[in-house]
Amino acid sequence: MELTSPLEALFRIAEPQKKALKKLRIQTPEDLLYHFPARYGDVAEMRTIGSLSQGETVVVFGTISKLQATKAFRKKIPMGTAELKDDSGKIQIVWFNQPYIAKMIPENALVRVEGKLSARRAKPRGESSSFTGAKEKEKLYFSNPKIEKVTSVPQGVGGSLFGEEGEAHHLHPVYPESHGITSNWLFHAIQKVIGSGILDTLVDPIPEAILAKYHLPSLKTALIFIHAPQKADHAVSARKRFAFEEVFFIQLEKQKERKLWQKEKSFTIEKGEEHIAEFTKRFPFSFTNAQNRAISGILEDFRRGVPMARLLEGDVGSGKTAVAASTAYAVVTSRPQGQSYGTLQVAYMAPTEILATQHFESFIEYFKHLPISIALITGSGCRKFPSKVNPAGWTDISRNQLLKWTKNGEIAVLIGTHALIQRSVQFKHLAFAIIDEQHRFGVNQRKALVHKEIRMPHLLSMTATPIPRTLALTIYGDLDLTVLDEQPAGRKPVITEIVLPTGRDSVYEKIRKALQDGRQAYIITPRINEPDPDKEFAVLAKSATAEAKRLKEKVFPEFELGVMHSKLKPSDKEAVMNAFKNGEIDILVSTSVVEVGVNVPNATVIIIEGAERFGLAQLHQLRGRVLRSSHQAYCYVFTESTGAKTVDRLKALQTAKNGFELAEYDLKFRGAGELSGGKQWGVSDVAMEALQNLKMVEAARAEARRLLEEDETLSRYPLLTSHLASRKQDEIHFE
Repeated sequence: MELTSPLEALFRIAEPQKKALKKLRIQTPEDLLYHFPARYGDVAEMRTIGSLSQGETVVVFGTISKLQATKAFRKKIPMGTAELKDDSGKIQIVWFNQPYIAKMIPENALVRVEGKLSARRAKPRGESSSFTGAKEKEKLYFSNPKIEKVTSVPQGVGGSLFGEEGEAHHLHPVYPESHGITSNWLFHAIQKVIGSGILDTLVDPIPEAILAKYHLPSLKTALIFIHAPQKADHAVSARKRFAFEEVFFIQLEKQKERKLWQKEKSFTIEKGEEHIAEFTKRFPFSFTNAQNRAISGILEDFRRGVPMARLLEGDVGSGKTAVAASTAYAVVTSRPQGQSYGTLQVAYMAPTEILATQHFESFIEYFKHLPISIALITGSGCRKFPSKVNPAGWTDISRNQLLKWTKNGEIAVLIGTHALIQRSVQFKHLAFAIIDEQHRFGVNQRKALVHKEIRMPHLLSMTATPIPRTLALTIYGDLDLTVLDEQPAGRKPVITEIVLPTGRDSVYEKIRKALQDGRQAYIITPRINEPDPDKEFAVLAKSATAEAKRLKEKVFPEFELGVMHSKLKPSDKEAVMNAFKNGEIDILVSTSVVEVGVNVPNATVIIIEGAERFGLAQLHQLRGRVLRSSHQAYCYVFTESTGAKTVDRLKALQTAKNGFELAEYDLKFRGAGELSGGKQWGVSDVAMEALQNLKMVEAARAEARRLLEEDETLSRYPLLTSHLASRKQDEIHFE
């Protein structure tokens, strides 16, 4: 057996299992070894059906029959049902929202069922009372148990969870599964790999001195501990080691990038705070102390002649765009070295056309008193300000003309989407690149903004998603961190209300009153279109299109409604947003496409449908859409779930002082993937556990820096360099 051998050569794998393994990204023994348990449980007791009681978690072997995919009688929930039989009786099995399971097991197959016993409140209509025989057990059933087809029944009741081989560990691993592959199958496969002796061929990439310094187990020991712990401390020790390892290698990558970046030459911009004060006094508000500190830090970086690499992290409404504009002012009022004419250039990249257009319009307002040109480039077209025809406004121009003016330095500020980093876009004196809203770029992507320039631009990356310090130090390890932790004076916090299904009508009346007072509202839904009810995996959630129709017909017929979602053409999105900004639309029904940066000050009310489907940080981002004026704003968080756990989590929106507290809460209780609404970080679940431990992250960061200071090429550590080379360079991203 070799680490890179295909699993098909080692195990008998059916087609559904192949699909499941592919979905889990398990193709080799090495993949199996690094498929870590999600949790550990005590060994479940093997029992007969006749001895079962409500509330127990047990393992039962028997013959399965009457398999069918159906729907619940009242709530029409899709589900799979079956009957399990052994020598002592029968019991029903129900898989709620998993009707496909009934199609995966053949009729009359011998199976192993593991799960918790529940009891029905009342006997289902039309159902016989044959289950389990005795009256008091007629109501018992398995709810969403694990099921696995087996070839034989182990001898003896009370045997090990793992079958007749009887590997009796105090803790048993519970692995992330996929349809067709069970946790038990994964356990046996992993034990076979470990038992082959393959662990003896592994070489630990972490230097022994570091392992000893932090009391971490070796690679071989850690793999045994994590898959078959004799006690809880073993599992904790193993997870700690793998968490440290992943964060350590991320830090090595980031610190190497940082050193490469700092070797480049950049533009020296000598503007001071007094110069910027002339610009900031034009704003209709006073800058916060946090904004002033951020500006001072960026100006100091500008004066060093080494390319700045800084992350500006601020909560919703904290004024990041104003900081970006103020520092851009220092650049566009500076001459290229050795010239008495022209300006240095700024590139401002936004994630969507809506936001890029919004920034274009804002920068026109900021800089219209200066004799400079501002341009916009997106997939839909190009614009330039000022226009010869209309000096006070912008005009559409051809792409070729814009590229020509950008290349010869006539465009001082170029704002755009990813169109900015296309090969055809070239600058003459690009001194400052601003990347807005969660977009993460490595050294090569940053260079794509510059192409053949001699000097590298200063980089300011901005995000409105509050990030816990541990995560920022890891994901953005090569950037200096600046946090805007203050809100502008006079801004009122959004009043947030958690609304259960029974409270909808009263909220609609509150919104009607706000609309009658001249305000506008957002209504956010999880989906674009209605799900196909015949599809087993359909997510049953409200859609923007159907909800807009229902609201117009039954709730708000007297008001104008618009619909926004990601599948609209860019021109249609812009038309809808302009109509909403101009007050022609009273209610905008949208998906979370409006989450990022959209600015409509008159919109002071937002409803978020299906709130349980969003992470807290994303809910906070959506709520920020109504935090754009001095008017009192309201956020109504609609949830279909009345469970205590869901409601308690949503209540954090009411109690947390800011988005940073919410981000910490999500990191602790739901995992870092929830910080941006989905697991998009490229970091494993084990490493995510480390991100709750600031000392571990700082230790990994310190060790990575120390090694690179001692030996920048890591030539003394060939295992580290080979391991780094094997890692995917695009593994870590944040977008």
